[in-house]
Amino acid sequence: MMKGIGAGGGVLELCKSGNLLRIPALFVITVMFFYLGKRFSDGSSQQLVFFSSRQAEEPQRTAGGVSPNVNKTFDVSPLGSGKDFPLQENSRNEPQKVLTPPSAPPPPPPVLQRMGVLDKNGRMTENFEVGEYDPELVNNWSKMNSTDDVDTPAKGDKVLLRVKKFPSCPASMTDHIPCMDNEDFIKNMKSANKGEMFERHCPEPGKGLNCSIPAPKGYKTPIPWPRSRDEVWFSNVPHPRLAEDKGAQNWIMIKKDKFKFPGGGTQFIHGADPYLDQIEKMVPEIAFGRHTRVALDIGCGVASFGAYLLSRNVIPLSIAPKDVHENQIQFALERGVPAMVAAFATRRLPYPSQAFDLMHCSRCRINWTRDDGILLIEADRMLRAGGYFVWAAQPVYKHEVALEKQWEEMTNLTSQLCWTLVKKEGYIAVWRKPFNNSCYLSRSNGTSPPLCSSDDDPDKFWYVDLKPCITRLPENGYGANVLPWPERLRNPPDRLQSIKIEAYISRKELFRAESRYWHEIVDGFVRILRWNKFKLRNVLDMRAGFGGFTAALVDHKLDCWVLNVVPTSGPNTLPVIYDRGLVGVMHDWCEPFDTYPRTYDLIHAAGLFSVEQKKVQYLDNHARN
Repeated sequence: MMKGIGAGGGVLELCKSGNLLRIPALFVITVMFFYLGKRFSDGSSQQLVFFSSRQAEEPQRTAGGVSPNVNKTFDVSPLGSGKDFPLQENSRNEPQKVLTPPSAPPPPPPVLQRMGVLDKNGRMTENFEVGEYDPELVNNWSKMNSTDDVDTPAKGDKVLLRVKKFPSCPASMTDHIPCMDNEDFIKNMKSANKGEMFERHCPEPGKGLNCSIPAPKGYKTPIPWPRSRDEVWFSNVPHPRLAEDKGAQNWIMIKKDKFKFPGGGTQFIHGADPYLDQIEKMVPEIAFGRHTRVALDIGCGVASFGAYLLSRNVIPLSIAPKDVHENQIQFALERGVPAMVAAFATRRLPYPSQAFDLMHCSRCRINWTRDDGILLIEADRMLRAGGYFVWAAQPVYKHEVALEKQWEEMTNLTSQLCWTLVKKEGYIAVWRKPFNNSCYLSRSNGTSPPLCSSDDDPDKFWYVDLKPCITRLPENGYGANVLPWPERLRNPPDRLQSIKIEAYISRKELFRAESRYWHEIVDGFVRILRWNKFKLRNVLDMRAGFGGFTAALVDHKLDCWVLNVVPTSGPNTLPVIYDRGLVGVMHDWCEPFDTYPRTYDLIHAAGLFSVEQKKVQYLDNHARN
């Protein structure tokens, strides 16, 4: 039975139970510990860890949850002076540790010293500093190029040179080509009946060009392409003889202060376009701009054939000797058509085997059958397997005794070369070269001309005499199996594997890497330097490699053509260049180049001077072009 609290029995029972005692005791103990802990933490140098005021400063913690710097304080005052500072430990009596501040920053790199003939703004300067050099070479150079105002004052360990500018050549040398105009050599030639006078005969050492060729009087900035295809300034090529001799054949005519080019030729007086239409209609497989990409125009005149091929996506190379029509190549170059001074005479031409998809000779004044057909054999070497030879000449259509005999000799010779007469129509005959050696091997023993020996290198042609033998075609089909244009430009051709370079498996990677490299470089030229505004037309690449620079110009749609030069000092990559659908030539840069002055709008020489090991006087070349 419940007892009432008011009677006092309830209070007594609650105290007896102990609950009332436990609650106040717990409260008093808690207050006491808090007071004592706070007092000892604030008044002692040995603070309690869990009441340290520094515990609120975001301590770093180890994987175990406790900071490695717990119980430590640091005196940071020495940091400003850069001196060593002590580590003070506040909870342990351990030896003091000394920490070394980080070492001083490395010294700044030395200031770049600019040496050379360009100042910091990229302008030519006459005063320039020379770094390390060969004193003997400088002395020899000074003796060979001594001038009145060359002074070499010492300035510390450096030498200052003032180079005198080249004097101007006589006005009569305005069209001078050193290796083609060597009059002293030509006068003393023992024989010239095979055209030897039209080949290269470079001056002897010490007798080279040492003056700057002047432009003709009244020279103007060339008319840009494509207008230049139809007209050029008379003052830039002031030679009226060709207009007087060939005006009636629609080659060239003079109108006021310009030369006009109607587009005709000796065998196509009505124009090159209808003539090209006729050829393609005769043999549709020629397919200009698709199957036929690279063409050689032999004895080109003013290069109207090549000029109109360009509009059909064909890259022509027009060649002719510096003969009685001595300025025909100069007219071609002024028009902006790919052209070179070259002649079928006694040496191989500076082009590789299987270079051209089509070769064209329209009244080119070459006796193809002389000396057992050695000139046509040279044409066969350069013609691609399955390529076409187009001959437009009087023996094709005239029925005179002498001309009929020439036609018979030509058909016999082409038959011995295993060429097939594909079509004969009007004054045009078209032959096709075989794709392989099966026809050559099936001929009777003793058939002339014979096959060249297997050790003959058809791509060895720099100063190599003509050979009266047929060049063998590669058994693996290299050269014959090129892709159509434009696919052939970007894909590594099979003949890449035959190039003599120190690589085998990685050749295709090298090819693609060069293409990517020049694509990025030219992209920068176009975006930053605005090359597309320069109106570049004639371009020379002095060290072409695989032709990556030219391919990049094509990809960026710059309306120019490039002559790719492969130096004789390096691997012969010309077969790859031609298989890509580009044109080029081999050359030794120790000798002058075979072109007229003022030929190129741009000369590209990336990596040339650092690679050429010979001590060459490049100035001979530069003063001429």
